[in-house]
Amino acid sequence: MRTDYVHGYTAAETRRLADQAGTLASLLHDGLHFPPGARVLEAGCGVGAQTVQLLIRHPHIQLVAIDQSEASLTEAKARVAAAGLDTQVEWRCGDLRELEGETFDHVFVCFVLEHLADPVGVLRGLRRLAPAITVIEGDHGSAFFHPWSAAAQGVIDCLVGLQAEVGGDALVGRRLQPLLREAGFTQVRVEPRVVYADETVPGLVEGFTRKTFVAMVESVRERAVAAGMLSAAEWAHGVRELERAAEPGGTFHYTFFRAEARR
Repeated sequence: MRTDYVHGYTAAETRRLADQAGTLASLLHDGLHFPPGARVLEAGCGVGAQTVQLLIRHPHIQLVAIDQSEASLTEAKARVAAAGLDTQVEWRCGDLRELEGETFDHVFVCFVLEHLADPVGVLRGLRRLAPAITVIEGDHGSAFFHPWSAAAQGVIDCLVGLQAEVGGDALVGRRLQPLLREAGFTQVRVEPRVVYADETVPGLVEGFTRKTFVAMVESVRERAVAAGMLSAAEWAHGVRELERAAEPGGTFHYTFFRAEARR
């Protein structure tokens, strides 16, 4: 399950993922239930931002967290240990194909499919490992904001374009149901999880609009400029315009999609 992580493996990206996980914990995880003793696979755990949330909400599960990046796993282990949860995780470094023949009660996949060139193939492999799956993805096409400008939309479009160039899909959230169905899953149920932020909810403005979404767009600045998508000046102007959505009078809307399915 090789990926080209378009946002980069940087300290800033690690902070962004942690900010995102903390800000959206209830939005993404509420209603998710794993019984005590359940063996759960977190596929593509990255730096452990979602791992912490899983363990806080399901303290008695047997969690196996796998990622192909040793550096990300090192960060994940430190993050989980700092939360006092390190004894609850079995860490694996490698490809999901190395799990062939193992069995789990549930698979949890969060913000992974968007980076994959063959999400259906990966989902088919996961289907062989467990009878049930939860998948959470975003969709950058659901980003609506005020005040809107072509320059702000332009930097978002750069992110979407760069994701496509490396084989991913920044709009994958809208495709979860057909992807899971094509992979052979049944009883597929997808529901939107909507974020709306304005000055009346300053925590969301800071934690999501600024520290999650704008920071995510900013993470591809060097790639976008190097690719000739925008000049450095055009990029800076576009980000500044996008930041207006986090200022008084600004608003920001985004939709995540959470899918539950069985094999």
